[in-house]
Amino acid sequence: MPAPVILFAAKSEKWAEYEPALRKALGKVGLDHAVLVTEAEPAEVDYIIYAPNSGLQDFSPFTRAKAVLSLWAGVEDIVGNETITMPLARMVDYGLTQGMLEFVTGHVLRYHLMMDDFIAGQDGLWRADLVPPLARDRKVTVLGLGVLGAASAQSLARIGFDVAGWSRSAKSLEGITCYHGEDGLLEALRHAEILVTLLPDTAATRGVINQTTLAALPKGAKIINPGRGSLIEDTALLAALDQGHIAAATLDVFTVEPLPSTHPYWAHPNVTVTPHIASATRAETASETIAENIRRGEAGLPFLHLVDRQAGY
Repeated sequence: MPAPVILFAAKSEKWAEYEPALRKALGKVGLDHAVLVTEAEPAEVDYIIYAPNSGLQDFSPFTRAKAVLSLWAGVEDIVGNETITMPLARMVDYGLTQGMLEFVTGHVLRYHLMMDDFIAGQDGLWRADLVPPLARDRKVTVLGLGVLGAASAQSLARIGFDVAGWSRSAKSLEGITCYHGEDGLLEALRHAEILVTLLPDTAATRGVINQTTLAALPKGAKIINPGRGSLIEDTALLAALDQGHIAAATLDVFTVEPLPSTHPYWAHPNVTVTPHIASATRAETASETIAENIRRGEAGLPFLHLVDRQAGY
């Protein structure tokens, strides 16, 4: 069998980071002989490892390519490209999942344990009345029960939180009260003393956190958004914060990134801005996912984590 030709189509600075990790991962799955390059004749390429900021937009010359393997978990910048006629796989790997559940668990615990109150209250007053409930008495809702959302929800449930989850279609997860559909969304929101948003960026999810849905949350609810910036209508969230209906928000993703220095989120006393760090793609674990998909392609097996073009993720 001829050696598969694998094109790495991402920003040039990523090559130094990914080349050794990819070669190591390919070797582990018996593909030491694979040809890994950053430039090739399109008609000779078997697989494309792809980041949408690489500049490659026209996939039509890649007539032999068996798959496009995204380096990113989000595919909203790729899925609409009509020249991608071959299978498209999104990035799902241990590093992304573990990073996300650590971020979510950490910030849920921060809000649950009222850490901000103590950190801000170092003024000599002994606030013995600030005692948090046990986790079982704290209601948390996770919007989005894909790989990242399900892992985060189950991590919280293992700690003991009363966890609900919502997804577009019906799902069942052990230890999680699962809702779905439009009516289920409002029920899931009413459950949320702490709300975590981990939905993909699609036409159906943009602006899902708006004036109406914010009003459905219990007064004093707190929001954590490590999903997509487009999920939240900023003006509606700022208004709900100023009115005191929403007590606090931790936001890791934004419609415009980097978040402009003049944006009201930066100065708002009840908003924490983090710079899109909740779940980073790590070369070592991402390369293992890519190598496994190439191994499957060479063996004639179905690819993992294929994108549903109609659903958009």
